[in-house]
Amino acid sequence: MESYLTIKEDGIHEIEINKSRFICHLKRTDTEEEALDFIESIKKEHWKATHNCSAYTIGMNHETQRAHDDGEPSGTAGVPMLEIFKKRDLKNVTAVVTRYFGGKKLGAGGLIRAYGGSVNEAVKKIGMVHRQLLQAVDLTVPYPISGQTENLLQESNYLLNDIKYTDVVTFKCFVKPELLKTFKDEAMNWTNGQAMFEEGPNAYIEEEIFD
Repeated sequence: MESYLTIKEDGIHEIEINKSRFICHLKRTDTEEEALDFIESIKKEHWKATHNCSAYTIGMNHETQRAHDDGEPSGTAGVPMLEIFKKRDLKNVTAVVTRYFGGKKLGAGGLIRAYGGSVNEAVKKIGMVHRQLLQAVDLTVPYPISGQTENLLQESNYLLNDIKYTDVVTFKCFVKPELLKTFKDEAMNWTNGQAMFEEGPNAYIEEEIFD
């Protein structure tokens, strides 16, 4: 997965509707096994709850997706939760909504709004990020041309993550793997052939998405 949206971090958000508590637990999960383990852990933690409904989606194109109503009327809990993920195009994420019944029935429409709304509000509260797999590469130049090089990097579409100063100046950058050669060619032009490069590992870089 080279680029995708997901939640900013794992988290919990609670709402109350007609005296019923809906506690949404969100977690990043890269595999179905992780999703199932997380669901089971919430069920154990909240074993006294009326319901622990769940939904998860795994994969670049939502290849693996599941929804479970855990005793609620069919289609009123897990599916509305899953639809929030799909509507927002969130990937590799699992939700468990724990319900403690408050004494008033909500009806099918009320349940759909409650479970879907619980996940939607939790996503808004916790936040979303765009994760992109990028290539780490150090660009090292002599001091006399470091200022010009920094300006050009700042104006480019490449990510300048840090700058290290020793007897030379090293710009720690991240670029799309398919643009690595282009980056090197451009840097050589910027520096009149004085640039040196050291490639590092690929890493996911996250940028917060504001709703």
